[in-house]
Amino acid sequence: MSTVHENYRAAARPLGELLRTVRGDRWSDPSPCEGWSAADVVRHLIGTQRSFLEGVGVALPDVPDVDDDPAEAWTVHERVMLDLLSDPEVTERSYEGMFGTTTVARTLDTYYVFDMIAHRWDVARAVGGDTELTEAEVDRLEAALETFGEHAYMEGVFVRGPEAPPGASRQERVLARMGRGV
Repeated sequence: MSTVHENYRAAARPLGELLRTVRGDRWSDPSPCEGWSAADVVRHLIGTQRSFLEGVGVALPDVPDVDDDPAEAWTVHERVMLDLLSDPEVTERSYEGMFGTTTVARTLDTYYVFDMIAHRWDVARAVGGDTELTEAEVDRLEAALETFGEHAYMEGVFVRGPEAPPGASRQERVLARMGRGV
């Protein structure tokens, strides 16, 4: 399997596990993303990934509606994505991105894997789940933030939040850089 396939699966697996633990009205609990519920975060993850792929000409099958069952919608979406990431015709497709010519694999690996890790934390925080990230996940978030630079604070991405308090863990410091209060 390709690196992007492995990285995507590594981020998607714990996200899916978390989503399958959410019950009933917890989906409407507010997330740390202003104005978004836990279900809205799932809608964002699925919607942005699908929009990106459709924008570079990848045909996608339908997935269940997030409003009906966010966890099931994610499960089906994850299967679709992993199937697509097994196809070099998809992963090696190039296009003109914000930072120049790139590939689908690179964008998914750089941005969307990052997004799944960050938003898993958001959903966990919303529903009272496990918010602990692995060291490898914190490494990925931190490295991506360095790569994004000031683009991380463009409209609709992150907001600058207060700095992490003295003595904060590395995870807390990285999350603070993404506007997530700890």
